[in-house]
Amino acid sequence: MTALPVVVAQKKPLVFREWHPGVALATGALDIPYPVDSPEVQPDAVILPMNGWDAQGYRLGYGAGFFDRTLASLAKRPVVVGISYELARLDTIYPQPWDIPMDYVVTERGVYRRDPEGLAYLGEPQRGEGSALASPVCYADEVKRD
Repeated sequence: MTALPVVVAQKKPLVFREWHPGVALATGALDIPYPVDSPEVQPDAVILPMNGWDAQGYRLGYGAGFFDRTLASLAKRPVVVGISYELARLDTIYPQPWDIPMDYVVTERGVYRRDPEGLAYLGEPQRGEGSALASPVCYADEVKRD
């Protein structure tokens, strides 16, 4: 099952509503569509966009704290996967006590998993038959800058 987050009110946790093709959508906060009449669900996994991320798996979001507030409020914590670019990696984001680290970070380079000592790089996606990659991995972060 797939669900989409819904902003209920400022400074309140998000709710997740079931979504599939055919579910009516309305335009919500920041012009983000959300399911109108579908039931609320508790996610097993959450995919989060990240403006930046660090070696401990903490993320820079969009500044309103919705996802940290939401994750802290859920009875059962879902697996949290942050999606970003390798170039958005920072030494630290200086996490605050309420910040919640990602369980996984996925970039164009590959996948990282949060371990007790920080993020462990699991490697780049494999190419070959059945590969979902449409093009080679970009290592723009390794380009020398003058």
